[in-house]
Amino acid sequence: MKKRFVFKSLLHRNPKLLSSAVDSGCGSAGSGSEVLLDGRFQYSYSRFRGSKHGVETTLRGTGRITAVRLWSGYNSFIFGIQFRFGPIWSRTVGRTTGARQEIQLFEDETIVQVSGKYGRYIQQLIFVTSRGRFLIAGRPSFQSFNMFPEHKDAELIFLSIRFGRALYAVASHWAVVNQTSNLSS
Repeated sequence: MKKRFVFKSLLHRNPKLLSSAVDSGCGSAGSGSEVLLDGRFQYSYSRFRGSKHGVETTLRGTGRITAVRLWSGYNSFIFGIQFRFGPIWSRTVGRTTGARQEIQLFEDETIVQVSGKYGRYIQQLIFVTSRGRFLIAGRPSFQSFNMFPEHKDAELIFLSIRFGRALYAVASHWAVVNQTSNLSS
């Protein structure tokens, strides 16, 4: 029988905080999502790609990611990003300058890969879904990166971001999420 722990977004700079939170029984009922642990953590972290400039923050919310918005300049870098968690849009990280591009995920569709290019700024971002659909913004130039979960059933749960005039760097946080209607068990 799998032991269930409710996942609360505690991670910012140190992914080991998840281990401490689960061991101490921390959690948050009511989010509608939980991470299943079956003897090992089904969480993984893809380290920052990009430069070390900018202000560091996280783009997270309650529930699963259901949509992504990106703002980019014509043949330029990524200015801003926003996620929708369940029915609620998060705050925008960065600026809402340039062309806005968006992908709305279908029921049970998840983000399974984050790729792109970076120089001083994030030049391009690509979000790939579990159904093979993708959102691409920015221009394909400079150094490539590719982020994906370590566990086959994991999905993107939030991003850590460094930003200023535009996005400087991104890191991804992945986990196996079980949607439940009753988290009191």
